Amino acid sequence: MGFIVGVVIGLVVGIAIIIGFVKLENSRSKLRSELANTVAAFARMTILFILATVSVCSSLYYLIPVALAVHLLQLTWLNHHLTKIWPYVDEAASELIRASVEPVLEQYRPAIVSSLTFSKLTLGTVAPQFTGVSIIDGDKDGMTMELDMQWDGNPNIVLGVKTLVGVSLPIQVKNIGFTGVFRLIFRPLVDDFPCFGAVSFSLREKKKLDFTLKVVGGDISAIPGISEAIEETIRDAVEDSITWPVRKVIPIIPGDYSDLELKPVGMLEVKLVQAKNLTNKDLVGKSDPFAKLFIRPLREKTKRSKTINNDLNPIWNEHFEFVVEDASTQHIVVRIYDDEGVQASELIGCAQVRLCELEPGKVKDVWLKLVKDLEIQRDNKNRGEVHLELLYVPFGSGNGIVNPFASSSMTSLERVLKNDTTEEENASTRRRKDIIVRGVLSVTVISAEEIPIQDLMGKADPYVVLSMKKSGAKSKTRVVNDSLNPVWNQTFDFVVEDGLHDMLVLEVWDHDTFGKDYVGRCILTLTRVIMEEEYKDWFSLDESKSGKLQLHLKWMAQSIYRDS
Repeated sequence: MGFIVGVVIGLVVGIAIIIGFVKLENSRSKLRSELANTVAAFARMTILFILATVSVCSSLYYLIPVALAVHLLQLTWLNHHLTKIWPYVDEAASELIRASVEPVLEQYRPAIVSSLTFSKLTLGTVAPQFTGVSIIDGDKDGMTMELDMQWDGNPNIVLGVKTLVGVSLPIQVKNIGFTGVFRLIFRPLVDDFPCFGAVSFSLREKKKLDFTLKVVGGDISAIPGISEAIEETIRDAVEDSITWPVRKVIPIIPGDYSDLELKPVGMLEVKLVQAKNLTNKDLVGKSDPFAKLFIRPLREKTKRSKTINNDLNPIWNEHFEFVVEDASTQHIVVRIYDDEGVQASELIGCAQVRLCELEPGKVKDVWLKLVKDLEIQRDNKNRGEVHLELLYVPFGSGNGIVNPFASSSMTSLERVLKNDTTEEENASTRRRKDIIVRGVLSVTVISAEEIPIQDLMGKADPYVVLSMKKSGAKSKTRVVNDSLNPVWNQTFDFVVEDGLHDMLVLEVWDHDTFGKDYVGRCILTLTRVIMEEEYKDWFSLDESKSGKLQLHLKWMAQSIYRDS
């Protein structure tokens, strides 16, 4: 009896185990089937996406489906597949480059050249290699991806050059070496596949671009200046056709994407005030410095100051205006050169300021240390300093800042200082006018501290000479005998005819019985006192081992106009 019961119980348990096992296998089979269907659907979507992007887009679009998942994959995988599809990318990219760059080459064509086109253009057999990838956060309406790229290619690029004298030169571009960062922007994000409406691409950063030029069957040096002119044209074309903030926008889903195109977002006014302690580049005499300023390093958008001869502490006090296209990433760059006449100018040093560091509508007064190369972080050599005043004014009335460009002939600074004049102008009067900020400048020379020793007795007899650089008006304080920390408390008034373009110069001298000794100086623009109307501050003496002046400045304005 027990045996029979045991057999029955064993059968029941066995059947139950078999039924449970079958159900488990069916459930696992169903899960495997669903997973396979999901993977197959994803694969089909990926294939459709690749086919769609290839059919619509240019060469960079071969990389988009790969790029969307690149942060999950190894860059070696990406480079491997790029090498596979490179022959197709080469064909598409060559046509794109010819169509987009050739008009820019014509735009920057040198004066000695009558025609400049591509005779041959292929990118060769060596694919670029991606060395890094990053996703930029902070864009709620899209996704921004940056790809570090390096390319030492073997392209076949031949430029057809015709000179004004009728000589035709086939010039080959060889030994191209490029390192940079490409930016891809997927925007706007939408509900429809592939989840974004358009893609913008641009060369975000050009770290290195090297190449050589060679005349096919000849020597390029046979025509003086042609090599330098063509090289500069190529660099300008790359800068103006694809380098950020210039971008190419290609729609994926039909729609209006004009808001993604490059547009000016504001104006930057720069006052190049002065430089000090510049490195002397001349064997005889002193350097003859001048400055070049730019946001984008294009010939037509680079501003040049006048040359100050034989001076290592030049004063320019010149105004320049620049169009800003992306305040978050662009810089204002200043380069100081020694003018060598007919020979090539020699770089003394350079500096830059990021526009994102500027508060819109506020003047920033900065002294910048000059360095040999902006890419080199460590440069301990003293090359001098340059003094700038910067004002960034974004476009649009909705930002709370008065638009300074209602009258195109006024500078940004003039319009910010006198924004109420726009409302006073009669709409029927269309004569262009320039504003002159006229008024009375009141300067109180309060005191000085730490004047360097000038006499054998360890003292000095200091006094201050005040002068307006533009008008030439001068005044001076009394002499304070035997003091390194003199107190004057003397006030001087100057009638200023053009406050935005004049400067106050204060020179400290040591009085001697049989002459005088120069101690140092302060050079002040009137921008701050015009903006604030009144302030008191300490100012260090330039060209002196030590010393500083305490001044109180007050401005009483009276604006007048001049027709232009």
